[in-house]
Amino acid sequence: MSNSVNAYTAALDHLHRYFARFEPLTKQEFDQFLPYIEVREFDKKCVVIRAGEVERHLNIVAWGLARKYLPVRGRELTIQLATEGHIIHSDLSFHYRTPSNCVIETIEPTVFFSITYENLQEAYDVFPKAERLGRLLLSDLFVKKDTRYFDQLRKDTRERFLDYVRTHPQMLQRVPQKYIASYLNIKPETFSRLKHLMRPGKR
Repeated sequence: MSNSVNAYTAALDHLHRYFARFEPLTKQEFDQFLPYIEVREFDKKCVVIRAGEVERHLNIVAWGLARKYLPVRGRELTIQLATEGHIIHSDLSFHYRTPSNCVIETIEPTVFFSITYENLQEAYDVFPKAERLGRLLLSDLFVKKDTRYFDQLRKDTRERFLDYVRTHPQMLQRVPQKYIASYLNIKPETFSRLKHLMRPGKR
């Protein structure tokens, strides 16, 4: 029990620091915002939202790992792999209150700090800093998505693979290879061949 409490406290501290990167919040201001946030726990391989459902939550990963994918012609195109501190939700569905085109599922047992659409709107009305914080968080999210999109266009397969394994080495241990290959828009067999580049002296 004490380990769980310590992990939860550490995750809250991390969340406070994460928010503070965008908008300075005193401990009192952060504590006032907490009642709007739900703690949601999911087992491994649990579907958080299905295609066709309306996304109710904006989620920040407290701990664990989740992926977002598009079901397209019998395939699953991975468009996000979210670890601790990352936002993950069905963006268009959440903001426009329309059915989701994507699926979100956990890869590991995962805990989210989540805020519903209704609670977010209320927080915007009640807390002056909340609207600015929300705007900056979402702007950062969209900038990262654009950056990834342009990287996909600009870099060849080998560059995408090497950049990812250099900047996310832990993901190779945590994420099935087929999901990473899909995320990088690399064929699974090509991804397997490129893994020899990870050996010392190979680049």
